[in-house]
Amino acid sequence: MNPSWKLAIAGVGKIARDQHLPAIAANPGFTLVACSSRNAKVDGVRNYTGLDALLAAEPGLDAVSLCAPPQVRYAQARAALLAGRHVMLEKPPGASVSEVEALRVLARAQGRTLFATWHSRCASAVEPARAWLANRAIRSVHVRWKEDVRRWHPGQQWIWEPGGLGVFDPGINALSIVTRMLPREVLLRAATLHIPADCATPIAAELDCLDTDGVPVRAEFDWRHGPVEQWEIDVETADGLLAISEGGKRMTIAGEPVALEPQREYPALYERFHWLIEHGAEDVDVRPLQLVADAFLLGRYVEVEPFGH
Repeated sequence: MNPSWKLAIAGVGKIARDQHLPAIAANPGFTLVACSSRNAKVDGVRNYTGLDALLAAEPGLDAVSLCAPPQVRYAQARAALLAGRHVMLEKPPGASVSEVEALRVLARAQGRTLFATWHSRCASAVEPARAWLANRAIRSVHVRWKEDVRRWHPGQQWIWEPGGLGVFDPGINALSIVTRMLPREVLLRAATLHIPADCATPIAAELDCLDTDGVPVRAEFDWRHGPVEQWEIDVETADGLLAISEGGKRMTIAGEPVALEPQREYPALYERFHWLIEHGAEDVDVRPLQLVADAFLLGRYVEVEPFGH
C-alpha cells in the first residue's frame, strides 16, 4: 500500500480553503505538494498560476483535485488525465453531462482513477437513511433547499453564467442525497426556473419528479431565502416520516431523533479517493447532474427581477 500519494489542488477559492486543504492535511494518505491558481497561493507548497505549468513542473505528482468552477473543469481534467494523474472533481463534476462521460472514457483509457465527488452524500444522515428506506413503502418525497446567495457566493459571477448552474449549485447537493438515498431511480417530469433578467442561470427552481414506481418527488430551491438556511428532505413512508435537516447533519424518524456520527464530508471524500486509487477503481455518478440538465431541457423559464450584482 502506498502510504502517501503526492497531490495538487487546482483552484484555490473559498471551498478549497475551507474544506479541501484541512481534509488533505488530516489525511496521511495524501501529501499536498503544489497548487495552481490565477490569484491565490497556499503556504508551504509550490504555487503555479495555471494547471498546465503545474503538470509540466511536477513529474512526481500522482493526483490532482480540481476545485475551480465547472466551466473549466473538462479542460483541466483532460490535461491531468493525459499527464497520467488521477483526478478528483469537486461538484458539479462538469458543465455538462457529456463532458463528464468523455472524461470517464479517457480515464479508463489512461488507466487512471476518476472520482466525481458529491460531498453531501457523505453527510451523517445519508447512509442511515438509505438503509432505513431500502425496504420501506415510500409515499412521497419533499425537498426544500433554500439559502441566501449573497452569503454563500458573494461576488461570484461565474454562478450566473452558462454552466454555472445558478441555484442548482446548492440544489444539486440535495439531488445527490436523493439519488443516493432512495431505492429507485428518479425521473424529472416538469420544472419551473426563475431566472433574473440580468442572469443566465436561475435564482430559484421547482422540480416535479417521479421515481420509477410513480412516487412523487418534489424539490424547491431558492437563493432568496434567509437568514437561516433551510436544507431539508422529508420522506413520507408507511412507517412514518423520515426527516433530514441541516443538510444531512440531523435526522428524525416518526418524530424521534436518530443518533448519527459526526459530520465529516470532505475527510470522507479524500478517504474514498485514496481507496479508489489504491484499487484502480472509478466513482463517477452523473445522476444529480443529469437531473439538473433535464430541468434546463424540460423547464419552463420565468423571468424575475434583476439580481443586481
